[in-house]
Amino acid sequence: MSTIKNYIDELKWRGMLHDIMPGTEELLNRGMTTGYIGFDPTADSLGVGNLVQIMSLLHFQRCGHKPIALVGGATGMVGDPSGKSAERNLLDETTLNHNLSCQKAQLEKFLDFTGENGAIIVNNYDWFKTMTFLDFIRDIGKHLSVNYMMAKDSVKSRLETGMSFTEFSYQLVQGYDFYYLWKNHGVMIQMGGSDQWGNIVTGTELIRRKDGGEAFALTTPLIKKADGTKFGKTEGGNVWLDPKRTSPYKFYQFWLNAADADVATYIRIFSLKNKEEIEVIEAEHLAAPHLRILQKALADEITTRVHSAEALIQAKAASEALFGNTIDGLAALPDSVFGEVADSIKQFEIERSILSAGIGIMDLLATHSTISKSKGEAKRLIEGGGVSINKSKINDINLIVNAENIIKEKYILVQSGKKNYFSFKIK
Repeated sequence: MSTIKNYIDELKWRGMLHDIMPGTEELLNRGMTTGYIGFDPTADSLGVGNLVQIMSLLHFQRCGHKPIALVGGATGMVGDPSGKSAERNLLDETTLNHNLSCQKAQLEKFLDFTGENGAIIVNNYDWFKTMTFLDFIRDIGKHLSVNYMMAKDSVKSRLETGMSFTEFSYQLVQGYDFYYLWKNHGVMIQMGGSDQWGNIVTGTELIRRKDGGEAFALTTPLIKKADGTKFGKTEGGNVWLDPKRTSPYKFYQFWLNAADADVATYIRIFSLKNKEEIEVIEAEHLAAPHLRILQKALADEITTRVHSAEALIQAKAASEALFGNTIDGLAALPDSVFGEVADSIKQFEIERSILSAGIGIMDLLATHSTISKSKGEAKRLIEGGGVSINKSKINDINLIVNAENIIKEKYILVQSGKKNYFSFKIK
């Protein structure tokens, strides 16, 4: 029997507990418990927003319990209205199956599938594919009233703008998932984000009304950044776990650039370090915040887990090269990694023909980009030693930038001041 640790205490100190059904903690402390979380297959990759739930399952398993990750092959065809202001487009079966296989591979990087409490991945399409509509409304729908379903926040918030019967029925479909897993896999608890509370307790209610059984629920808080912007989003969009969607370098930079106001929250949620280890790192960070010790510790750990130790080494080399003092480090990067670096900073495009003819440095800064607001500002910046081209400081306001300044065949890097980095992509 696995050693059971107090999962609720673990969630509490990590700031990962939002709602909990009475009796849940007592259940978990009695012995190994099977619990599940559902994942939405609307993309072929999970994003960092999904990491909260992945870490919930990972901590659940590390506390001695058995985790099940449900990938929603069936629910992905319906569409969860929770947190949505409008009906979303539904995916075809081929796309869904592709997405599911990609997400499974990512989940396998986090969970241990061996031993007594080894993880399991299930697909709810497996039990819905043979169920007819009449079977569903007769055996499931009759147990929950319309009044009960309409009282849910995910439904009430959409009454004015409208909701299809498809989305209205979603909570019944998810509720049946819980019932099926309770009945066939001994699942006693469902977990999820706080926006899922209504759907989760529909499952516990269905279990009670249909079979007189008992099941439990808990949710984690939705992460909000201190500046009010959405966690997991950048100027370039979502941050994904798939390296084809978000490169290891950009993934590493996402965590490295976390604000001090956010990183103390993030490291508790996304790190496997214990409370004492994190408090030591926090103390070191407070003593020298400019060194970004917390951000580096988190970026190192999460990049290694999602990608690999080798990918972390390459991401750090790229990061150090961009902020280094010479072009040598950048030039030594593989072309693909160099491109990721150049594309990750504010970028402008310029025609190759313009560079073949040559262009004045002040025109480059003020006319072909917005690096400087005017040629006068560009002139003052250059004369003050505040401009570098490919890591070389520029002092001549009459300098002509031409094709000889192109590196890796299609980029020119510009630095303005100490911290402003730009790239020109050659068209």
